[in-house]
Amino acid sequence: MAEPVAPEETAMADPVLSITDTALARILDLISDEPDGDELSLEIRVAGVRDGQFNYELAMIGPQDISPADHLEAHGLLTVVIPAESVENVTGATLDESRDLLKPGLVLDNPNRPSPRIATDGPPPDLSGPLEQRVVQVLDQQINPSIAAHGGVAELVAVEGGTAYLRLGGGCQGCGMASVTLSQGIEHAIKEAIPEITAVIDVTDHASGQNPYYEAAKN
Repeated sequence: MAEPVAPEETAMADPVLSITDTALARILDLISDEPDGDELSLEIRVAGVRDGQFNYELAMIGPQDISPADHLEAHGLLTVVIPAESVENVTGATLDESRDLLKPGLVLDNPNRPSPRIATDGPPPDLSGPLEQRVVQVLDQQINPSIAAHGGVAELVAVEGGTAYLRLGGGCQGCGMASVTLSQGIEHAIKEAIPEITAVIDVTDHASGQNPYYEAAKN
């Protein structure tokens, strides 16, 4: 296993992607709220393929999570880390703030598309049973194996109508990028696999680890 390396110990490479000023300001604001924020970097990785497009995972990581093989680039005060296997697939992309008021967060505008070989890598899961059971199947088979790379886990709290309420735990709990992880990967995967689900809401209290939003909604 490769030894972790801090950003200051590795020369920054030429940028392969762009970050808009508004997105950069948002990320730096999120990082400033984190403990040891001055040591955190933004990791952008291709997490998989759905519907002929790449899915992405964005996470704030510390020096211990950076490998010498990773691509590191500087965007002002922000260090961006891209795993070696994701560099080619995000080259030329632009990270920006979402213009959709109903889906705030960050979006990656990427001109690259998966090759047919990647896009057909394995059949979709065979989903069956009640709606809640199918959501759990998507979490167990598609989502949790991906976010587990950062110690994260997503669990279903409830399904009401077409809305799935999730709680994020582990490495996702308390992370300022949790909303990005939700909108960029988790929500897309669930809604794509289960058309009956029209909204996915994170009910985690990222300050205390509880979920008062959902409990209040139930009362």
